[in-house]
Amino acid sequence: MTQKTKNATFSLKKIATMLAAYSIGIFFVYPYINMFLTSLKPHDELNLTPMHRTPVQWQWRNYIEVWHSAPIASYLKSSLIISISATLLVLAVATPAAYYVARNRFRGRGLFLLLVLATQMFSPTALIIGIFREVDLFGGLDSYLALIVFNAGFNLAFSIWLLSGFFASIPVEIEEAALIDGCSRIKALSRITLPLALPGIVTAVIFTFVSAWNEFVIALTIMSSVDKKPIPVGITGFIGQYDVAWEFLFSATIIAIIPVVILFISIEKYLVGGLTSGSVK
Repeated sequence: MTQKTKNATFSLKKIATMLAAYSIGIFFVYPYINMFLTSLKPHDELNLTPMHRTPVQWQWRNYIEVWHSAPIASYLKSSLIISISATLLVLAVATPAAYYVARNRFRGRGLFLLLVLATQMFSPTALIIGIFREVDLFGGLDSYLALIVFNAGFNLAFSIWLLSGFFASIPVEIEEAALIDGCSRIKALSRITLPLALPGIVTAVIFTFVSAWNEFVIALTIMSSVDKKPIPVGITGFIGQYDVAWEFLFSATIIAIIPVVILFISIEKYLVGGLTSGSVK
């Protein structure tokens, strides 16, 4: 095979790969595009048959109306308080637990990891009656604390498993060298091990934050005050018994996506930087 033929084959493979990647990307992005276009349609236009893909009349004021017709700001505030607090609580508990599991071969270690993994088998929906009775027993109904604790609890197991794998992949000799140089165990962990485990920490942050942000069943059961409802529960107010305000429902959903997109954009450089930096030079 000549060099020219090899280059042509390589170009065809590259083009085919790019086309496949773009096709998959469009397949996953299309629902969001359709949701965004629907959010810009007048209500009367949604009842047309057949329905137009793009708005005949672009109604940008839907976003202004949805912001004023519902307490979207309160929904966003509640979701941010719950998601950020649950994420910080998970990191505070999962990081030392995962580090200890990765660095020590204690008796019952396998059973401990198995029990941690077993907690992922229980769905909040299946436990909702027990959760409600427990929250009611401790007087936690309609409070942020209850949602923060339960969101952290249901995401803790995954973070421990994930971070323990990252800590185990970091050579222990690096920490031993730091200890010989005079670092304490805490200082070696904070200055050497944690920066090297940054990809795992970032993944745990994203997983926990998005999971807490999207949680619906427990929030619907526990929260009753309108100003304390997180946004997944709050936007269901646009679904009526006989009609659905799709333009407002999708406008609120687009607004709800923005904080998660900002999180991914702001945290991407740390994830890429952690993945591309090696621990041993």
